[in-house]
Amino acid sequence: MDNSGTARPPTRCVVVTGLSGAGKTAAIRALEDIGFYCIDNLPLALIPAFADLCLRSEEPLTKVALGIDIRGGGNLERFSETVKEMESKGISVEVLFLEARIPVLVRRFTETRRLHPLKGGDLEKDLNREREMLRGIRDLAQFVLDTSDLTIHQLRRTVQSFFGGSGGYFNILLCTFGYKYGLPSFLDLMFDVRFLANPYFVNGLREKTGLDPEVVGYLEEHSEFHEACDRIWSLLEYLLPRYRQEGKRYLSIGIGCTGGKHRSVAVAERLSRIMQENGYQVQLRHRDIEGDG
Repeated sequence: MDNSGTARPPTRCVVVTGLSGAGKTAAIRALEDIGFYCIDNLPLALIPAFADLCLRSEEPLTKVALGIDIRGGGNLERFSETVKEMESKGISVEVLFLEARIPVLVRRFTETRRLHPLKGGDLEKDLNREREMLRGIRDLAQFVLDTSDLTIHQLRRTVQSFFGGSGGYFNILLCTFGYKYGLPSFLDLMFDVRFLANPYFVNGLREKTGLDPEVVGYLEEHSEFHEACDRIWSLLEYLLPRYRQEGKRYLSIGIGCTGGKHRSVAVAERLSRIMQENGYQVQLRHRDIEGDG
Protein backbone atom coordinates (compact mmCIF):
# COMPACT_ATOMS: atom_id res chain seq x y z
CA MET A 1 0.00 0.00 0.00
CA ASP A 2 1.08 3.60 -0.52
CA ASN A 3 1.08 6.32 2.15
CA SER A 4 -2.64 6.91 1.72
CA GLY A 5 -3.42 3.28 2.50
CA THR A 6 -4.47 2.56 -1.08
CA ALA A 7 -3.32 -0.73 -2.54
CA ARG A 8 -0.59 -0.19 -5.12
CA PRO A 9 -0.96 -1.80 -8.53
CA PRO A 10 1.39 -4.77 -9.04
CA THR A 11 4.74 -4.25 -10.76
CA ARG A 12 5.53 -6.28 -13.85
CA CYS A 13 9.22 -6.64 -14.72
CA VAL A 14 10.49 -7.99 -18.04
CA VAL A 15 14.17 -8.97 -17.98
CA VAL A 16 15.65 -8.80 -21.47
CA THR A 17 18.87 -10.74 -21.90
CA GLY A 18 20.67 -13.01 -24.32
CA LEU A 19 23.60 -13.17 -26.68
CA SER A 20 25.41 -10.05 -27.80
CA GLY A 21 24.16 -9.03 -31.24
CA ALA A 22 20.86 -10.90 -30.91
CA GLY A 23 18.76 -7.72 -30.67
CA LYS A 24 18.52 -6.83 -26.99
CA THR A 25 18.66 -3.08 -27.57
CA ALA A 26 15.93 -3.27 -30.22
CA ALA A 27 13.77 -5.37 -27.89
CA ILE A 28 14.16 -2.87 -25.04
CA ARG A 29 13.22 0.00 -27.35
CA ALA A 30 10.14 -1.96 -28.45
CA LEU A 31 9.09 -2.34 -24.80
CA GLU A 32 9.74 1.34 -24.14
CA ASP A 33 7.38 2.21 -27.00
CA ILE A 34 4.52 0.33 -25.29
CA GLY A 35 4.94 2.03 -21.94
CA PHE A 36 7.67 0.15 -20.11
CA TYR A 37 10.18 2.06 -18.00
CA CYS A 38 13.45 0.66 -19.32
CA ILE A 39 17.00 0.46 -17.98
CA ASP A 40 19.69 -1.23 -20.04
CA ASN A 41 22.90 -2.87 -18.82
CA LEU A 42 21.92 -2.88 -15.15
CA PRO A 43 24.42 -4.83 -13.00
CA LEU A 44 22.84 -7.92 -11.49
CA ALA A 45 23.81 -6.84 -7.98
CA LEU A 46 21.73 -3.65 -8.32
CA ILE A 47 18.49 -5.31 -9.40
CA PRO A 48 17.13 -5.91 -5.84
CA ALA A 49 17.78 -2.26 -4.95
CA PHE A 50 16.00 -1.17 -8.13
CA ALA A 51 13.07 -3.42 -7.21
CA ASP A 52 12.80 -1.66 -3.84
CA LEU A 53 12.78 1.73 -5.58
CA CYS A 54 9.95 0.56 -7.85
CA LEU A 55 7.89 -0.47 -4.84
CA ARG A 56 8.57 2.71 -2.87
CA SER A 57 8.27 5.30 -5.64
CA GLU A 58 5.55 7.93 -5.29
CA GLU A 59 4.40 7.26 -8.84
CA PRO A 60 3.88 3.46 -9.09
CA LEU A 61 6.07 1.82 -11.71
CA THR A 62 3.77 -0.90 -12.97
CA LYS A 63 5.75 -1.91 -16.08
CA VAL A 64 9.55 -2.02 -16.07
CA ALA A 65 12.08 -3.69 -18.35
CA LEU A 66 15.68 -4.41 -17.42
CA GLY A 67 18.42 -5.25 -19.88
CA ILE A 68 21.17 -7.44 -18.46
CA ASP A 69 24.11 -9.18 -20.09
CA ILE A 70 27.71 -10.10 -19.47
CA ARG A 71 28.73 -6.42 -19.52
CA GLY A 72 27.08 -5.94 -16.13
CA GLY A 73 29.69 -8.04 -14.37
CA GLY A 74 28.96 -9.92 -11.17
CA ASN A 75 28.08 -13.55 -10.77
CA LEU A 76 25.47 -14.49 -13.38
CA GLU A 77 24.88 -17.74 -11.50
CA ARG A 78 22.99 -15.65 -8.93
CA PHE A 79 20.36 -14.71 -11.50
CA SER A 80 17.89 -17.32 -10.25
CA GLU A 81 18.27 -16.09 -6.67
CA THR A 82 17.78 -12.50 -7.83
CA VAL A 83 14.54 -13.40 -9.61
CA LYS A 84 13.25 -15.22 -6.53
CA GLU A 85 14.11 -12.21 -4.37
CA MET A 86 12.16 -9.90 -6.68
CA GLU A 87 9.17 -12.23 -6.74
CA SER A 88 9.24 -12.43 -2.93
CA LYS A 89 8.75 -8.66 -2.93
CA GLY A 90 5.62 -9.03 -5.04
CA ILE A 91 7.12 -8.21 -8.44
CA SER A 92 6.08 -10.40 -11.36
CA VAL A 93 9.20 -11.32 -13.35
CA GLU A 94 9.26 -12.50 -16.97
CA VAL A 95 12.50 -13.35 -18.76
CA LEU A 96 13.01 -12.83 -22.50
CA PHE A 97 16.16 -14.49 -23.84
CA LEU A 98 17.33 -13.48 -27.30
CA GLU A 99 19.67 -15.63 -29.35
CA ALA A 100 20.71 -16.25 -32.94
CA ARG A 101 22.84 -18.67 -34.89
CA ILE A 102 26.55 -18.06 -34.42
CA PRO A 103 27.27 -17.32 -38.12
CA VAL A 104 24.47 -14.74 -38.08
CA LEU A 105 25.90 -13.07 -34.98
CA VAL A 106 29.39 -13.03 -36.51
CA ARG A 107 27.99 -11.33 -39.61
CA ARG A 108 26.16 -8.73 -37.52
CA PHE A 109 29.29 -7.87 -35.56
CA THR A 110 31.31 -7.65 -38.76
CA GLU A 111 28.78 -5.35 -40.41
CA THR A 112 28.60 -2.98 -37.45
CA ARG A 113 32.34 -3.22 -36.63
CA ARG A 114 31.52 -3.64 -32.96
CA LEU A 115 33.75 -5.45 -30.50
CA HIS A 116 32.35 -8.35 -28.54
CA PRO A 117 32.19 -7.54 -24.79
CA LEU A 118 34.52 -10.44 -23.94
CA LYS A 119 37.21 -9.02 -26.27
CA GLY A 120 38.98 -12.35 -26.61
CA GLY A 121 40.13 -11.63 -30.12
CA ASP A 122 38.30 -14.56 -31.72
CA LEU A 123 34.68 -13.51 -32.27
CA GLU A 124 33.27 -17.00 -32.77
CA LYS A 125 34.98 -18.30 -29.63
CA ASP A 126 33.76 -15.27 -27.67
CA LEU A 127 30.17 -15.91 -28.76
CA ASN A 128 30.33 -19.60 -27.86
CA ARG A 129 31.85 -18.74 -24.48
CA GLU A 130 29.10 -16.18 -23.89
CA ARG A 131 26.46 -18.79 -24.77
CA GLU A 132 27.87 -21.09 -22.10
CA MET A 133 28.00 -18.27 -19.53
CA LEU A 134 24.32 -17.50 -20.13
CA ARG A 135 23.05 -21.08 -20.37
CA GLY A 136 21.61 -21.06 -16.84
CA ILE A 137 19.67 -17.86 -17.51
CA ARG A 138 18.37 -19.25 -20.81
CA ASP A 139 16.99 -22.29 -18.98
CA LEU A 140 14.97 -19.97 -16.72
CA ALA A 141 13.48 -17.89 -19.54
CA GLN A 142 9.78 -18.06 -20.28
CA PHE A 143 10.45 -16.67 -23.75
CA VAL A 144 13.39 -17.78 -25.91
CA LEU A 145 13.41 -15.95 -29.22
CA ASP A 146 15.75 -16.80 -32.09
CA THR A 147 16.23 -13.60 -34.09
CA SER A 148 18.37 -15.13 -36.85
CA ASP A 149 15.73 -14.72 -39.53
CA LEU A 150 13.90 -11.68 -38.14
CA THR A 151 14.16 -8.14 -39.43
CA ILE A 152 14.30 -5.42 -36.81
CA HIS A 153 10.65 -4.64 -37.56
CA GLN A 154 9.62 -8.28 -37.11
CA LEU A 155 11.57 -8.42 -33.84
CA ARG A 156 9.81 -5.30 -32.63
CA ARG A 157 6.36 -6.69 -33.47
CA THR A 158 7.13 -10.05 -31.86
CA VAL A 159 8.33 -8.51 -28.59
CA GLN A 160 5.35 -6.17 -28.44
CA SER A 161 2.98 -9.06 -29.10
CA PHE A 162 4.55 -10.97 -26.19
CA PHE A 163 4.31 -8.12 -23.70
CA GLY A 164 1.84 -5.61 -25.17
CA GLY A 165 -1.18 -4.29 -23.39
CA SER A 166 -3.72 -6.07 -25.55
CA GLY A 167 -5.83 -8.24 -23.32
CA GLY A 168 -6.51 -10.61 -26.18
CA TYR A 169 -2.96 -11.82 -26.65
CA PHE A 170 -2.15 -15.26 -25.32
CA ASN A 171 1.22 -16.88 -25.98
CA ILE A 172 1.95 -20.57 -25.43
CA LEU A 173 5.45 -21.92 -24.90
CA LEU A 174 5.66 -25.63 -25.64
CA CYS A 175 8.95 -26.97 -24.24
CA THR A 176 10.29 -30.50 -24.59
CA PHE A 177 12.87 -31.83 -22.16
CA GLY A 178 14.60 -34.95 -20.90
CA TYR A 179 13.96 -36.03 -17.32
CA LYS A 180 17.57 -37.24 -17.11
CA TYR A 181 18.69 -33.60 -17.47
CA GLY A 182 16.30 -32.19 -14.85
CA LEU A 183 12.95 -30.43 -14.95
CA PRO A 184 12.55 -26.95 -16.45
CA SER A 185 11.76 -24.53 -13.63
CA PHE A 186 9.21 -22.35 -15.39
CA LEU A 187 6.47 -24.80 -16.42
CA ASP A 188 2.78 -24.28 -15.71
CA LEU A 189 1.75 -27.71 -17.01
CA MET A 190 3.80 -30.84 -17.57
CA PHE A 191 3.10 -34.10 -19.40
CA ASP A 192 5.23 -37.23 -19.07
CA VAL A 193 5.30 -39.36 -22.25
CA ARG A 194 7.86 -41.93 -21.12
CA PHE A 195 5.18 -44.64 -21.41
CA LEU A 196 5.38 -44.48 -25.22
CA ALA A 197 7.50 -46.95 -27.20
CA ASN A 198 11.07 -45.64 -27.21
CA PRO A 199 12.82 -45.17 -30.58
CA TYR A 200 16.13 -44.96 -28.73
CA PHE A 201 16.24 -48.77 -28.61
CA VAL A 202 15.47 -49.24 -32.32
CA ASN A 203 18.39 -49.77 -34.69
CA GLY A 204 18.91 -46.75 -36.89
CA LEU A 205 16.75 -44.40 -34.80
CA ARG A 206 18.95 -43.69 -31.76
CA GLU A 207 20.86 -40.84 -33.43
CA LYS A 208 17.76 -39.36 -35.02
CA THR A 209 15.20 -37.11 -33.31
CA GLY A 210 11.48 -36.61 -33.11
CA LEU A 211 11.83 -34.21 -36.04
CA ASP A 212 12.88 -37.03 -38.37
CA PRO A 213 10.17 -38.83 -40.41
CA GLU A 214 11.64 -42.23 -39.49
CA VAL A 215 11.12 -41.61 -35.77
CA VAL A 216 7.64 -40.16 -36.28
CA GLY A 217 6.73 -43.12 -38.50
CA TYR A 218 7.88 -45.59 -35.83
CA LEU A 219 5.81 -43.84 -33.15
CA GLU A 220 2.76 -43.64 -35.40
CA GLU A 221 2.81 -47.44 -35.72
CA HIS A 222 1.71 -47.57 -32.06
CA SER A 223 -1.86 -46.64 -31.14
CA GLU A 224 -0.67 -45.22 -27.81
CA PHE A 225 1.06 -42.35 -29.62
CA HIS A 226 -2.15 -41.25 -31.33
CA GLU A 227 -4.21 -41.70 -28.18
CA ALA A 228 -1.73 -39.79 -26.03
CA CYS A 229 -1.73 -36.82 -28.42
CA ASP A 230 -5.53 -36.87 -28.61
CA ARG A 231 -5.98 -37.06 -24.84
CA ILE A 232 -3.45 -34.31 -24.09
CA TRP A 233 -5.07 -32.07 -26.68
CA SER A 234 -8.52 -32.84 -25.28
CA LEU A 235 -7.38 -31.57 -21.88
CA LEU A 236 -5.66 -28.53 -23.36
CA GLU A 237 -8.70 -27.77 -25.50
CA TYR A 238 -10.65 -27.47 -22.25
CA LEU A 239 -7.98 -25.58 -20.29
CA LEU A 240 -6.58 -23.04 -22.75
CA PRO A 241 -9.71 -20.88 -23.17
CA ARG A 242 -10.11 -20.79 -19.39
CA TYR A 243 -6.53 -19.68 -18.80
CA ARG A 244 -7.04 -17.01 -21.45
CA GLN A 245 -10.33 -15.89 -19.93
CA GLU A 246 -8.60 -15.59 -16.56
CA GLY A 247 -6.22 -13.04 -18.11
CA LYS A 248 -3.10 -15.19 -18.35
CA ARG A 249 -0.82 -13.79 -21.04
CA TYR A 250 1.41 -16.83 -21.48
CA LEU A 251 1.34 -20.48 -20.58
CA SER A 252 4.37 -22.78 -20.41
CA ILE A 253 3.68 -26.44 -21.19
CA GLY A 254 6.33 -29.13 -20.81
CA ILE A 255 6.43 -32.46 -22.64
CA GLY A 256 9.04 -34.79 -21.15
CA CYS A 257 10.58 -38.13 -22.00
CA THR A 258 13.79 -39.77 -20.82
CA GLY A 259 16.27 -37.89 -22.99
CA GLY A 260 14.11 -35.17 -24.53
CA LYS A 261 15.09 -36.20 -28.05
CA HIS A 262 12.53 -38.58 -29.54
CA ARG A 263 9.09 -39.09 -27.98
CA SER A 264 8.58 -35.70 -26.36
CA VAL A 265 9.70 -33.90 -29.53
CA ALA A 266 7.33 -35.84 -31.78
CA VAL A 267 4.39 -35.34 -29.41
CA ALA A 268 5.10 -31.61 -29.01
CA GLU A 269 5.41 -31.11 -32.77
CA ARG A 270 2.00 -32.69 -33.30
CA LEU A 271 0.40 -30.71 -30.44
CA SER A 272 1.92 -27.50 -31.78
CA ARG A 273 0.31 -28.06 -35.18
CA ILE A 274 -3.05 -28.83 -33.59
CA MET A 275 -2.94 -25.71 -31.41
CA GLN A 276 -1.94 -23.49 -34.32
CA GLU A 277 -4.76 -24.96 -36.42
CA ASN A 278 -7.08 -23.91 -33.58
CA GLY A 279 -5.84 -20.32 -33.62
CA TYR A 280 -3.27 -20.33 -30.80
CA GLN A 281 0.12 -18.62 -30.93
CA VAL A 282 2.69 -21.31 -30.09
CA GLN A 283 6.42 -21.04 -29.54
CA LEU A 284 8.13 -24.44 -29.71
CA ARG A 285 11.39 -25.12 -27.90
CA HIS A 286 13.27 -28.45 -27.78
CA ARG A 287 15.62 -28.02 -24.83
CA ASP A 288 17.52 -31.33 -24.93
CA ILE A 289 17.20 -32.41 -28.56
CA GLU A 290 20.99 -32.31 -28.99
CA GLY A 291 21.54 -34.72 -26.07
CA ASP A 292 22.48 -38.37 -26.31
CA GLY A 293 18.87 -39.49 -25.88
